[in-house]
Amino acid sequence: MISDAPTLASAPLADLRRQISTIIKGKPAQTEDCLACLLAGGHLLIEDLPGVGKTTLAHVLSISLGLRFSRVQFTTDLMPSDLLGVNIYQPGAQTTGGNPFQFHPGPVFSQVLLADEINRAGPKTQSALLEAMEEYQVSVDGTTHPLPRPFFVIATQNPSEQLGTHPLPESQLDRFLMCISLGYPDRQAERELLMGQDSREQLRALRPVMTPEQLMALQRQVLAVHVSPALLDYLQALLEATRSGEWFQEGLSPRAGLALLRAARAKALLSGRDYVSPDDVQAILPQTIAHRLRPRGASARGAREQVRAMMAAVPLP
Repeated sequence: MISDAPTLASAPLADLRRQISTIIKGKPAQTEDCLACLLAGGHLLIEDLPGVGKTTLAHVLSISLGLRFSRVQFTTDLMPSDLLGVNIYQPGAQTTGGNPFQFHPGPVFSQVLLADEINRAGPKTQSALLEAMEEYQVSVDGTTHPLPRPFFVIATQNPSEQLGTHPLPESQLDRFLMCISLGYPDRQAERELLMGQDSREQLRALRPVMTPEQLMALQRQVLAVHVSPALLDYLQALLEATRSGEWFQEGLSPRAGLALLRAARAKALLSGRDYVSPDDVQAILPQTIAHRLRPRGASARGAREQVRAMMAAVPLP
């Protein structure tokens, strides 16, 4: 066990939390989920209405962590090359014996990529992100190009009932460690927003409170958080419950189980502990697995409500 984990993590994380809370008002739970996703080395999907702070959250994170930021507005005519980059012919290079094609990287070659309204693009463009999100590289014309590290995708999607949306395929959804919703602010938080400074002015005044190297050190620290055999038994019981056919049409894959474990470890580190408890698993379970599952039967419950019902039925260790 790593008994010094809380001491190592507490100071930079406290500064990061404090800075985010100055811009993102009244959303401590959603902020914690976002930080857990980032520390676990995953990608975040935010499903919500326009104007609730999704883009602002991505900006705050990238500035606070000193990361390079790119934003891509996904539309029906967005092509994979608009996202990944393209090889451009250079006539002069051929005469000197060099490669006549020069690769011009696209916006995916950043450290925080905001894929805005990802479900407005077609399946071909959505699929262009699969390799980047899983392998941290992209392949263009047979050549593989590594992405900078750390690499974090924050994607937003509009509610599926809105016009002009394409549902994300299961393979794409599975690449996102978590799916959250920011929701409307409470009355006090909205009052502070109405009376406060414009968020664009606040963003311009922000400075990094953590370096990319510190972030990657925390991500390595997450992997060292202790998991007991009893906790692994509990996690496996949850995975088996999703596969039983009682709650969902299909169960979780082993990759989803690994994602759940990473998220629970990150939640434990954020809570100042060097071991994972059942509370950590329960705290992140709906937002980590619900977007990967389809409720069974004609139940009026959504996936998150079904996950909570299943969680209540699985005995604690």
